[in-house]
Amino acid sequence: MPEPTVVGASAVDPTVVAADYFQSYSVVGLLAVVGVLFVAVAFGAGRLLRPVVPTPEKLLTYECGVDPVGEGWAHTQVRYYVYAFLYVIFAVDSIFLFPWATVFAADGYGATTLVEMFIFLGFLAVGLLYAYKKGVLTWT
Repeated sequence: MPEPTVVGASAVDPTVVAADYFQSYSVVGLLAVVGVLFVAVAFGAGRLLRPVVPTPEKLLTYECGVDPVGEGWAHTQVRYYVYAFLYVIFAVDSIFLFPWATVFAADGYGATTLVEMFIFLGFLAVGLLYAYKKGVLTWT
């Protein structure tokens, strides 16, 4: 009995498609396994080859050649972390301005990307206003 033919499309065997699909993921999986093995071998070799001779001097906290004085715990005010967090937020958000500028210059996207960017900058402004209202931006 002859095989049926499909007019306007080629017959594709689903097993071949599935095999190609999983073969591409097997390369990624193999690369991940090789990477994990490489790191495991490096850490294992380091553990086997390093000298282990603990002495009281080696167990002391080292601060730029000066013997430590006082407690080992220091309290850090959280506001420094808040400033760092705000900086990271606005630095990452400013990175989105560069691709926007290239799309804005393309034909047919000007008005749409301009509106989208003002919405984006509006969200940033609301976040900055919230931080200001909470008193995060006051240095005391």
